[in-house]
Amino acid sequence: MERVWALLVRYLASARALGTLLVAGSLLATLVALLLPLETFGGARSLDAAREGWEDDGRGTLSTPYGPLSARDRDFVRKVRLAGLWELPAGRQAQERGNRASVRKAGSHLVEGHTELDRRAVRAGRALGIDLPNQPTAQQRGWLGRMARAKGDAYERCFATLLRRAHGKVFALIGLVRDKTRNTMVRSLATRTNAVVLDHITVLEDTGLVDFGALDG
Repeated sequence: MERVWALLVRYLASARALGTLLVAGSLLATLVALLLPLETFGGARSLDAAREGWEDDGRGTLSTPYGPLSARDRDFVRKVRLAGLWELPAGRQAQERGNRASVRKAGSHLVEGHTELDRRAVRAGRALGIDLPNQPTAQQRGWLGRMARAKGDAYERCFATLLRRAHGKVFALIGLVRDKTRNTMVRSLATRTNAVVLDHITVLEDTGLVDFGALDG
């Protein structure tokens, strides 16, 4: 009988220990979830943004007289500004160096379109308090360098393909911003940018020089 009681006491002690361990484990898991660094969630947001073609500046959504201004809205305005900083020089270069009339025409469309969009982006940046870049990115400078080094037919093909690829990559973002933004100034910019970029895609393809196999590279 004493042995039975000893076994029972040992069993109950083990059960209490297991229960205590399970409770402690649950509390620990809850604590970890509560204390998980915010950067983890910020990283997830950044990954989602990257998949959609924009960068999250981490400032969240801000109130403006034109409506809520999201991180995606701000990145879009910056991208319009960046496009003008390298596509305007590229367009002028095509006007001067293009042997084909279609290449010179594409250059003229780039100059005209990005002169307007750059003016609109700068105005939006000032009104909405968005810090804007003043020079092209290293990658964009690299593209300008590639075109500057190319000559003749190789130059024209390089110009048409590089510019067509750049416009194609931003096209999806324009549609996303136009659909999702709640800011009237950003919506107006996206609407106009959509029309201009589609025009540029068309005239670049009309040169007959775009290497479509290289557009995903």
